[in-house]
Parts: sequence; C-alpha cells; structure tokens
Amino acid sequence: MDAVDLAFTSALDQARLIRQKEISPLELTELYLERIDRLNPQLGAFFTVMSDRAIDDAKAKTEQLATATDLPPLFGVPISIKDLAPVADVPCSYGVKILRNRIDPEAGVVTRIRKAGCIVLGKTATSQLGSTPFTEPKGFPPARNPWNLDYTPGGSSGGAAAAVAAGLGAIAHGSDGGGSIRGPAFCCGLVGIKPARGRVSHAPVGDKVSGLATDGAIARTVRDAAALLDAMSGHILGDPYWLPDPESSFLSAADRAPRSLRIAYATEIQPIGVFDPVCTQVIESTVQLLEEMGHSVESIALDFSDLMEPLIAVWQAGVDVGVPPIFLDPLNRWLRKRSRRRGMYLRAVMQMQACARKIVAQLDPFDVLVLTPFLHQTIRVGEWANLRPVKAFEKIVNWVAPSPPFNATGQPAIAIPTGFAPNGLPVGVQLIGRPADEATLISLAAQIEATRPWQQHRPAIDSPKLN
Repeated sequence: MDAVDLAFTSALDQARLIRQKEISPLELTELYLERIDRLNPQLGAFFTVMSDRAIDDAKAKTEQLATATDLPPLFGVPISIKDLAPVADVPCSYGVKILRNRIDPEAGVVTRIRKAGCIVLGKTATSQLGSTPFTEPKGFPPARNPWNLDYTPGGSSGGAAAAVAAGLGAIAHGSDGGGSIRGPAFCCGLVGIKPARGRVSHAPVGDKVSGLATDGAIARTVRDAAALLDAMSGHILGDPYWLPDPESSFLSAADRAPRSLRIAYATEIQPIGVFDPVCTQVIESTVQLLEEMGHSVESIALDFSDLMEPLIAVWQAGVDVGVPPIFLDPLNRWLRKRSRRRGMYLRAVMQMQACARKIVAQLDPFDVLVLTPFLHQTIRVGEWANLRPVKAFEKIVNWVAPSPPFNATGQPAIAIPTGFAPNGLPVGVQLIGRPADEATLISLAAQIEATRPWQQHRPAIDSPKLN
C-alpha cells in the first residue's frame, strides 16, 4: 500500500493495521503531518497543527503497542478537532482572530476521543463563532473544497470536511448547530452524523443555544462515522440534556441491515420554496433506490413557516458573546445587534419548542425523512462576501433551510454522498430519524453505501496542480 492509499484508508482499517503491527501510530501520524504541511496552505483546513504533541503521542502509542493487549477501538488513529472545541493547553480561536491565543479547559468530547485512542493532529478551521455555512472568518485564510478550490467546503465544520476529503485524516470531529456537519459533508462528499440531542455531552461548559448544537462525526465511510460516534457518546452527571446509552454500539448498527422502513421525502419546504433541480434529482434518485431496496416511500409536505422566526432568534443569541464588535465579521456584528432581549429570547425558545413538537408529531408515522442538507448546490468561496449583512443572511437562511429545523427538534440526522453534480462537485442526502434513533439511520446509510459505494472516489489533490 502506497502513502496516498494509506492516507485514504478507513480509520477502522488503519486501527486494524496498527493492531496487526503492519503500520505504527508514528508512521501514520508522520504521513498525515506531511500531507497537512504540503496541502493545507492551499486548503485552509487547519488553523493549528499540533505537530510536536502529535508526534510525542504517536511515539508513546507505538511503544505501548509492543506490550498492550487490550487496546481501545481507534488506537493510534489520527484525528482533527474543530476549533470550537478546546483541547487542553492548545489555543482555541472560535474563528475569531483576537482569540487566537485563548486557552480554555478541554471539552469533554475531546477527552473521550483521546480515551478512544485517537491522536490529535490539530484544530480545524471554522467560520467565526460557527455562524455561517461557509468557512471564511475574518483574519484567517478561507477553507476551500478539495474537489474544486474555487468552491467552499461548507461550514461551520468546513475545515474538518476539507481535511477528511483531502486525505489529511480519515476521521474528524465536527459540530452542528444548524447543519454545520451535514452541510460540509454534502459539499465534500463525506458521511456526517449529527447525533440526537443529549447523545454527546457538552461538559464541562454549558449549552449557549438551548439545545440546538451538538458535537458529531465526519468520515469517508458510514462505519468510521459510527465508530467515532461510539467514542464521543455518553452523558455526564448534571448534563441539561442526556440520553441513556444505546443497547448496542453504533458500529454494530452499521453492520446489520435495517428492517423494511417507512420513509418520507420532500422536494419543497415552505416558506422557503423548492430544492434546485440538482438537489431535487438527488432526492428523487435516492427515493427510487430505497423503493428498490424494499422500503415504503411517501412524499409529504413540509411547512416550517411558524418555526423560522423563533429558531433564528434563538440561534442569533449564539453570537452574542464577549468579543468587541470591531473584531467580528460584518454579518456577526449585524446579528448581534438583532439579538433579542432576555424576555424576548425566552419567548422565542418556548415558541421554537412548540413548533418542534408539531414537526416531530408530523414525522412520527415515518422511520426516516429524506432531504438534502442544502436547498441548492455548493457556492463559490467569497460568493456572498461583499453582500450587505441583511442580504447575506437572507441567502444563508435560504441555502441551509433543510437542516436547522432538526436542530430545533433534536432529531438525529446523517448526511451521505450519493454522486456528483454536473459541475463535478459531490452531492448527497441527509436522512433524519426518530428522536434518539441514530441506529436506524446508520443501518440505512450503510445499506445505501453498500449498494452505491462511494469511498473509492478521491479529489485530484495529489496531482502536481490542484483543481
């Protein structure tokens, strides 16, 4: 196996090769650090590369491999952490230039990932405060899509998705407060899991957006994403939202076929409108495949009109942080000015929750809902950079419309690639499941993946000249 093939090998296969002592954690870490050094200047996927620390960890794990018998499932596998989740003794910028040297207590999800045996390579790029579906924060290079550098990898987990798609790691940590895992997975041809609310702890800090956001997994295969979700999952005493541990692992769900499911889909969302022709075709072709697999499929009408205003009001509060406005992007300054007063915010939370109940009730007869994460295809880097904030926000709300409602409901969702658009960029669908039922989504996603394999596709980034 040559170096490029190893870089694009699945995380679980990498872990197997390490346990069989065919490769070492040090060799794998050095391979990825070399690729990051060579490709990141063009991709903008990483804000911080933790080379020395990663090498030290890899050396220790390589030595441990000689005597250890009971190794965690992802032992020795390199990973990246999105720069909204602090790593101990490493700066966490949150996409804000003035915070580049800020060090916060390590996020509990990062500790869990390290306990699973992963080696942290660095911190991946995020949009400023995670607030936009593209990753172009003021004071940082924009993240670019490995399939075509003129296009965005999405956001706010754009750096994480660009890294995995480019072979700078087999798996990555991401987070999703309105589509920020599912959107980048769509843009970059990856698997992205937004877990159910309460599946992954926010400890040791609180949740600033009333349950909208969660940490999750980005990978090239369903099994890798499921294994990473297993590593991340679990609650800590005192969590405001939490779920009991699942009866079996999410990885085992990827290895079993789903029962015959009742599946809904839509190609229009009110009050936003219809999906563009490419996304409509992606949904319809996936629906046809699901019918061929023996599942029952039904078109439904989705109307999120009552949800949009309170959801946006709650989400906007997430940018009302202790950063002087001069250091914020124009859009975030505008959003902060619109942020509601305390009483109005609490009223918006209650309205959002009431609307979310109605959505869950409408979907209750179905096991899965099929949509695309975005309403239309991937946009170019900087495409909306010069728009007035109000116009940029209008375009953002339109583009991401299929995703945030399921942050409000807390339902799990998984994005999977299904093919390519006419412009050569990846496209895919998101599958939304019943509350707390990631297992069915993972089983169905694995079934689709097995029927239409994707992981053999790679962007041409290892050629002498990128796209």
